[in-house]
Amino acid sequence: MPMASPQTLLLCLLVLAVTEGWGRQGAIPGCHLHPFNVTVRSDRQGTCQGSHVAQACVGHCESSAFPSRYSVLLASGYRHNITSVSQCCTITGLRKVKVLLQCWGDRREELEIFTARACQCDMCRLSRY
Repeated sequence: MPMASPQTLLLCLLVLAVTEGWGRQGAIPGCHLHPFNVTVRSDRQGTCQGSHVAQACVGHCESSAFPSRYSVLLASGYRHNITSVSQCCTITGLRKVKVLLQCWGDRREELEIFTARACQCDMCRLSRY
């Protein structure tokens, strides 16, 4: 059985990588807005409820780990021998959207929720909002 040339194998890998990522925006490098459906209820019994498409931030950001510099080793008493640098896909801007809730009978209510307006790779933290 003849072996495929390195160029043919590389082309097949590139085609596979491109077609695998179609439809999965979260797999694209970087940090992007991603829609998801939210169901909102006025209480635990669901007296009033509605749904809305909100935006989340989804994606991949850079991270790295490397041996610490000598000055870091000295300052930490040789306990900090690996330095890590990382960023997380973070919401950098919010906006309010109104959700129309359908209640029992013909009554309706309106409720405001937050959705992501902008995203970026940024310092990892618990929450900004």
